[in-house]
Amino acid sequence: MWYYVKTLEYPINLKSKDLKMAKFLMSQYGGPDGELSAALRYQNQRYTMPTGKSKALLTDIATEEMAHVEMIATMIYQLMSNATKEELVAADLGGHYTDHGRALYYSDAQGNPWTATYIQAKGDVVADIHEDMAAEQKARATYEWLINLTDDEEIKEILRFLRQREIVHFQRFGEALMDVQDNFSTVPGKIYHEECLVTPHPNKVYYDSYSIR
Repeated sequence: MWYYVKTLEYPINLKSKDLKMAKFLMSQYGGPDGELSAALRYQNQRYTMPTGKSKALLTDIATEEMAHVEMIATMIYQLMSNATKEELVAADLGGHYTDHGRALYYSDAQGNPWTATYIQAKGDVVADIHEDMAAEQKARATYEWLINLTDDEEIKEILRFLRQREIVHFQRFGEALMDVQDNFSTVPGKIYHEECLVTPHPNKVYYDSYSIR
């Protein structure tokens, strides 16, 4: 069960109209490395995590990613607020207006709709957590490119906050992977996979994807 708090994780009150930036931000709304993809990926993968800590971590991060979806949606909406049809067309948002009016829609900056093919759930804890770590790094990189695309300091501050959260999530996923490795290092009868190690570790990692449920 989730409880909704009627405040954004980071305050957003953009007064400027910036349709090009709104279009760029759509990639973090419905793009392959965006917040919706992250939230749904982690919510789904948490069921096959083998430890209580890893399950809880994916649930917590997935929840925060939904808060980031809300933040990005708010930014896009405010930046497009009161735009005329002519302005939308000039910003290459005529296609968006044709299909959605001024409503938000899960697509990337090029107008490609969100698809479940952006995310994966392999059922293999090492593969899934590595994917999650890579996803956080790709989101961090996207926020860096978005910061480079605006001169608005207010927008930059919001994007810096979101970029920093991606870095924190990456670190937490690394800790979750070590937690899984530590828990399975003492389980008898598991298969040792040295390639599963991310960093040098004093204990062997015993891992059998068929036994992790």
